[in-house]
Amino acid sequence: MTGIDCLLHLHQELDRYSEDELHYISRPGVWSLGQMYDHILLVAHEYLDEVEACASRTTRSTAGKTPYGEELFRQAAFPPVKIRLPEEMNAPPNNTNSADQLRHRLVQLVERMESWSARLDQIDPTSKTEHGGFGWLNACEWYQLIEMHTRHHFRQKQELEQQLP
Repeated sequence: MTGIDCLLHLHQELDRYSEDELHYISRPGVWSLGQMYDHILLVAHEYLDEVEACASRTTRSTAGKTPYGEELFRQAAFPPVKIRLPEEMNAPPNNTNSADQLRHRLVQLVERMESWSARLDQIDPTSKTEHGGFGWLNACEWYQLIEMHTRHHFRQKQELEQQLP
């Protein structure tokens, strides 16, 4: 499943939820489905911003990934555990978007991904930017991270669905 496929799956899945279900928070500290969608969208755009930064860089880098980054890409997946960011990076995602707004945002993201997908092989693989936990990534790796991150949240999606009233 590609990153685009993952996002199109999430787009289709929106039809399953009422607006109340989309915004339902089962208990403090747990996201709603809408917040999970918002988080996936924001992170994917951040990763595409890094793809763009790699494409515009004129310097080359021999720097590599961290050991955690190497393992992440070797497995082509995030580990099956919940990841909690430091508090200063852990503000709750937006919980106000309607299903239609989320659909629109997903379509915009897919269009942006399709645009970059067509150009990835033209970006020098030694043009890299740094991820705080994974090390130095090139444009193709940042792009691949979108799919890995989105797929990681599929487990969370199932848990949130089970908690719906």
